[in-house]
Amino acid sequence: MRLIKFLLVGIVFGIVMAKSEAFSWYRIQEMFRFQAFHMYGIIGIAVVLGVIGVALIKKTGLRDFAGNPILFHPKDKSYARYLVGGTIFGLGWALSGACPGSIVVNIGYGYLTFLIVFAFALLGTFFYALIKDKLPH
Repeated sequence: MRLIKFLLVGIVFGIVMAKSEAFSWYRIQEMFRFQAFHMYGIIGIAVVLGVIGVALIKKTGLRDFAGNPILFHPKDKSYARYLVGGTIFGLGWALSGACPGSIVVNIGYGYLTFLIVFAFALLGTFFYALIKDKLPH
């Protein structure tokens, strides 16, 4: 029962993804082909809201679900790993036409071929968990 608020937030997120068409394979392909501004606008709004959210967390000292303080650590200045990781993520996004959030929305809409994308997303996460201790962090 304590986790019901997270389920509700997920449902609202799915509705927003559906209403904004951010889950649409066609919209995502338009973005990667630089044919439409639609997705860039959505991503831009998300970045602005993220900046505001982080600023509010820092200013108010908000705590996480377990009551621990939320801490932000400075990022390492080795940009190569961000470039490699971002490229891998972007290639997966462009090839599948779905980011992690929209995979579930597509499955919910009945596009069952996204179950394959979901399975490989889980497999990639599992693979990362296996090798993360060997990677520079």
